Amino acid sequence: MDVNLKLNPDLLSNEEKFNNDFFKRFHLRHAEAPLRLDENIQKDYQFPTFYADASCAIAIFHCDYAAAKAMMPDPSIEPVKMTKGRSLVIFSCYEYRHVMHVAPYNEIAMTIPVVSNGGINLPILTMLRGDKSKNFGYYVFHMPVTSLENRLRGQKLWGLPKEVERININKNESHAKIEASVDGQAPYLTLSVPTQGQAQSFDVKSTLYSVLDSNRLKSTTQFKGTFNLNKNMKTLLQKSSTGNSASLQLGQGPIADKLRALKIEQNAFQYRHTDSMNACFDLPHETRNS
Repeated sequence: MDVNLKLNPDLLSNEEKFNNDFFKRFHLRHAEAPLRLDENIQKDYQFPTFYADASCAIAIFHCDYAAAKAMMPDPSIEPVKMTKGRSLVIFSCYEYRHVMHVAPYNEIAMTIPVVSNGGINLPILTMLRGDKSKNFGYYVFHMPVTSLENRLRGQKLWGLPKEVERININKNESHAKIEASVDGQAPYLTLSVPTQGQAQSFDVKSTLYSVLDSNRLKSTTQFKGTFNLNKNMKTLLQKSSTGNSASLQLGQGPIADKLRALKIEQNAFQYRHTDSMNACFDLPHETRNS
């Protein structure tokens, strides 16, 4: 999808897209004040933000624990521990077809699962418990989007490291191919995620960590959908080489270099894919001085 640099002064009228029972769980409300996007435009959005009929392709890889820890923005957060001195890095790629009051866009959330505030961090077990623990969540270290409006929303409301980039998502019967690039250059990231696999239903509430104005924020995201899964449990016991592979290719540029520093292994730990899910993302519910 090409980048969209237009800022429309009006909220998109699309409320009819959010009639699924999933959205009836939540009470829509306005923020304390409208969000100013530029000197001429401000918008009074409702929260949580709703996403209907979104596609999602996820690839999870092992990476070096020490390198992941060096990316943490706050000493109260540390990457989850896996086997053999490793952690995890997750690429979640979205086609947001319908967003409450906002034009469609594509997005890639690059995250590291983390534990906060001295929570128990045992290899594998912490990841298995996951969102059942109040100290578990995900730190977003890069988040390209195709929409200027969404970059401004993400940075101003949550401190998310969003940048406007071109994100192409193409699918065939067997795989989804995702490419992220900047300013017409060759892709710095290319992912290939299987679209077929063992079906599993998810109804998950998770915590995202971000930093805004030197404050550590916690925000809640929730999604429901049926994904096709492919797991490679052998990667828990066997490390693989780092560098480009059929699943993950890194090109040139500062983000590619940042990803390369994580020493991401070639063999993915898990893939997930769905053509349609519903989700929401709320305003921060906890603020802590960094």
